[in-house]
Amino acid sequence: MIDHHIFVCTNQKSEVGDEVAKAIKKELKLQGLKTFVAGGQKAHNRVQTCNCLDLCKQCKKGPGAAIVVYPEGIFYGNVRPKDAERLVHEHLGKGRLLNDLLLDN
Repeated sequence: MIDHHIFVCTNQKSEVGDEVAKAIKKELKLQGLKTFVAGGQKAHNRVQTCNCLDLCKQCKKGPGAAIVVYPEGIFYGNVRPKDAERLVHEHLGKGRLLNDLLLDN
């Protein structure tokens, strides 16, 4: 397991980015992946909101938010609060990408 840092764009008029960030934080706690020990190492997953990820067509025109997951540098678009459970479980927990939300950058 590795540390992840998730940046969520909050530059939308609908404020969906704030809701996505809250949902991801909630899921990290529920799934026990906010701070945990794996293989004898302590790991952390952090969520940070930001004003712009330079993906405006994803943020301003769609019903969801754009996010980037580091250290991999994986960009997702049109992410909605309902996607948080799957994002945390699949990407952060299992290391599997969410192909339906993946952006070509």
